[in-house]
Amino acid sequence: MPGPLEHSSPKAARILAAAGELLVTRGSTGVTIAEVARRAHIGKGTVYLYWKTKEDLLLELLCRDFLDLADTLIAEITADPDLARPSRLYPRLLRNTAERPFVYAMQSGSSDLLGVLADDPRSARLLGNLGPDALTHGVLPIWRRHHLARTDWEPADQAFVLRALGMGFLSITEGRKDASVDRLCGAAVTALLGPEEATASQVEAAAAEGVQELAEARSAALAVISDPAPAVR
Repeated sequence: MPGPLEHSSPKAARILAAAGELLVTRGSTGVTIAEVARRAHIGKGTVYLYWKTKEDLLLELLCRDFLDLADTLIAEITADPDLARPSRLYPRLLRNTAERPFVYAMQSGSSDLLGVLADDPRSARLLGNLGPDALTHGVLPIWRRHHLARTDWEPADQAFVLRALGMGFLSITEGRKDASVDRLCGAAVTALLGPEEATASQVEAAAAEGVQELAEARSAALAVISDPAPAVR
């Protein structure tokens, strides 16, 4: 399946960049196709050659943020398999989320930035495939199998508390980038999941499985932008 349009069309990339600038500064309701076209220095009709509606355009912008999150994590874990440890990976996941405004807006449930797009079923699918909670649910069984997380809790309960921990850190550390936040988050994860008793080979195996999990979630998220917009009732 092909990637987002920006990968194959410089003009589409320019349109997406213009839309992204407007979305961040004005929010979804302040973005119009006409203004996007003006900022991208193209005709309004050219935008419609790529996207049928404003919602489709903004959805691809949203998807790009989610895909970039996955690509970044895949690259980082591949380069440093030890990053698969919960005490390192979870703080990195939260930081990568905070640095991507559209992923953060979806995760926090804020409609100020995304407007009606926050309620679009396709946006929910993106969050369900590549949101921090979804990735935690996907990676948690891997941690448990490879002695990187305690197994005397029910997985659903463990995932719930991890979600609460993550939402707490995201909400109270917005804008902070000092290393102490990652250190404290990692310590909190260790207190929650227990000591990481995996051998080096188990950590490497967990890293390989984690990369595969991310790749599959990425493919599922990429399919979202191929779906038609939901019918208006």
